[in-house]
Amino acid sequence: MSRYVFKMPDLGEGTVSAEVVEWKVKVGESVTEDQVIAEVMTDKAAVEIPSPVTGRVVSITGQPGEMVAVGSELIAFDTSGAASTAPAAPAAATSPAAPKPQAAVAGTAPAAAATSGTRVMASPATRRKAHVAGVDLATVPGSGPGGRISAQDLESVIAGKGSAAARPAAFAARKGVEEIKIIGVRRVIAERMSASKRNIPHFAYVEEVDVTELEALRQYLNSRQPKGAASLTYLPFLVAALVRVLERFPQCNAVHDAERNLILRHSAVHVGVATQTPDGLKVPVVKHAEARSLHDLAAEIRRVSEAARSNKASRDELMGSTITVTSLGKLGGIASTPVINAPEVAIVGVNKAVERPVVIDGAIAIRRIMNLSSSFDHRFVDGFDAAAMIQALKEKLEHPATIFIQD
Repeated sequence: MSRYVFKMPDLGEGTVSAEVVEWKVKVGESVTEDQVIAEVMTDKAAVEIPSPVTGRVVSITGQPGEMVAVGSELIAFDTSGAASTAPAAPAAATSPAAPKPQAAVAGTAPAAAATSGTRVMASPATRRKAHVAGVDLATVPGSGPGGRISAQDLESVIAGKGSAAARPAAFAARKGVEEIKIIGVRRVIAERMSASKRNIPHFAYVEEVDVTELEALRQYLNSRQPKGAASLTYLPFLVAALVRVLERFPQCNAVHDAERNLILRHSAVHVGVATQTPDGLKVPVVKHAEARSLHDLAAEIRRVSEAARSNKASRDELMGSTITVTSLGKLGGIASTPVINAPEVAIVGVNKAVERPVVIDGAIAIRRIMNLSSSFDHRFVDGFDAAAMIQALKEKLEHPATIFIQD
């Protein structure tokens, strides 16, 4: 047997180990060069690992959720008899095969298949669809590696082409507990959120904003859009206003470099846009928001958000933000307490805009009101400065023409 050992490659940015998220192959299977054999995750991104050779898998190292050090054996192949282009290397050789980055976490990256106590393997999207359809995944035969259930497997069952339990009767008691390993995206999200709340003394500030004039401007501009063009939301207006305000409050457009004990105040405004995806929370970044027009901001927000949702965002597009905005859209509620996207020192949250009765000059009027719920790192942003920044942002949003006028 000609044994070829492939070691965990150096994935860059100081990575010393990576978590095994999912194996795409199993022992005994034949693979071809460049076939994806595994998905691993660093602290920054999920990465697909291609096979460096053509051959048969003889051993693998690390189960999903386990860490494998860079330079340690990851997988071994038998290349004897294979028409392989593998380099002539000793058993301990590594391959320079280039891993393919998928997406970073907020950030976050592609979610791994969840594994229950009965070894049911399926993606989160497939699990959600099965839940809605009333199908018990344990009864669905999986055609993927290790019995993984694909979307097509589930579709076949729903269409009556496979064997699955019937939809449960109304009010029937449900049994069973699904055990899901905290790995991949969810692990990174959990670690970062925990670290942010543990290390950063959050200071929350909520203010209501009258966006009646902003709504009128938004509707007017949308009416002038070409047919079929995407409508403007509040978000590009918010980012445009935020860029102007941060000129006066640079302490809020900063990141904390804990290793060097420094606060880095940035002139450029790189806005992270918290985005909910099927795989979890990601924060793609609109770079140099200060150099973009309103429509350019809107287009870039849409582009990076869609790239994050479809797992097509590059590592660079998910890194380097200096301040983050977050919005739950129609689910925005009255107020929220967003968690700071460390190492940043501020995050601005947008709540739902609704019509409310308000008192203006002693008379009741119906106005469109939206709350801003923001959090600041109280170590580096004083309460007065945080409040003053939000008040300045409120003023620009309530008088949207001022967003586009140089002070």
